[in-house]
Amino acid sequence: MTSLASLGERFRSFAVTSATRAPLYRRLAESIADDTEVMALLQAAPEEQAIPVLLFAAVHHQLLDDRGAPLARFYPNLTPSPDTGDPFPAFRSFALERAEVLRATIATRQTQTNEVGRCALFMPALGLLDDEVGPLSMVDIGASAGLNLLLDRYRYEYAPGGSVGPASPVRLPCSIRGAVPVPDALPRLAAAIGLDNNPIGLDDHDGLRWLEACVWPDQIDRFERLVAAIDLARSVQPVVRPVVKRGDAVDDLAATVVDAAAAGHPTVTNSWVLNYLSTEARRRYVAILDELGQRFDLSWVLAESPAQTVGLPIPTTEPAEELTVLSVVRWRGGSRDVRRLGTCHPHGYWMHWEHRGA
Repeated sequence: MTSLASLGERFRSFAVTSATRAPLYRRLAESIADDTEVMALLQAAPEEQAIPVLLFAAVHHQLLDDRGAPLARFYPNLTPSPDTGDPFPAFRSFALERAEVLRATIATRQTQTNEVGRCALFMPALGLLDDEVGPLSMVDIGASAGLNLLLDRYRYEYAPGGSVGPASPVRLPCSIRGAVPVPDALPRLAAAIGLDNNPIGLDDHDGLRWLEACVWPDQIDRFERLVAAIDLARSVQPVVRPVVKRGDAVDDLAATVVDAAAAGHPTVTNSWVLNYLSTEARRRYVAILDELGQRFDLSWVLAESPAQTVGLPIPTTEPAEELTVLSVVRWRGGSRDVRRLGTCHPHGYWMHWEHRGA
């Protein structure tokens, strides 16, 4: 069990690092750090999951189904005119009244995202691959509800660079710097397969609520586009919906990629997933792709933080960068080629392109 002293330090640290991105959670974290009764709720989590955002997500999860509660008036994603007063008394009352339910959630859930904004990062790299090898058979690792597999149904708005994609309720703005190769048309997908150890079905109300709960309430645009992407996914005919398989990112990787290769050029994607694996597991992940790349041509597009993903074959600084780095790894004729494309925002809001050449 994580000590209250350790939890206090985690909340204080979170209050500092989240100040600009999540002012509501920053204010709450500052107060929670001195409230042992509220902090104790987080002791239900395993040590590695006892992080402030898990408590916040658990409370948000309850609040999304109880929007009439006094606490809701402080949440920017739940009210058009959020209360600017002290949110902690309402938060404390709400959390302690639901302590048993929150402990159960905290003990059994992990923070989970399905950030469709990352599709804007993948799109230029996938466009280059389409130009090179033709239709792609996409395998998204850590696919969650599979929303990123619908990337050909979203509208991309690059500034500068123009827009691409169909008219869509899901619009993904991305500010770019450098010679980003914005495609004239969306890459062709011959197949789209997801792999996740805890996939969320589109009919799983509680699971989808959890995805929404993991979005920070100050980030209204992220919350709204997640809801729009879920609605869009539900509207797609079941026969053409992407498939998300339940499986382990390492143990089930090879079989999933082999299945994808039957439909088109196999292209693995992952974004802010490999940081959840151990260093040894990441090395196994790369070794599996290397082995597959000896058997057939293969591509891998990834957006990960080098500082949090030791063991990946991506060029970085010393010490390794905390920034998200976009890269593509290609196996052609059994040879591996690694290309660092640039740095980007972890949610797809901006991209700085570095790569030159074909």
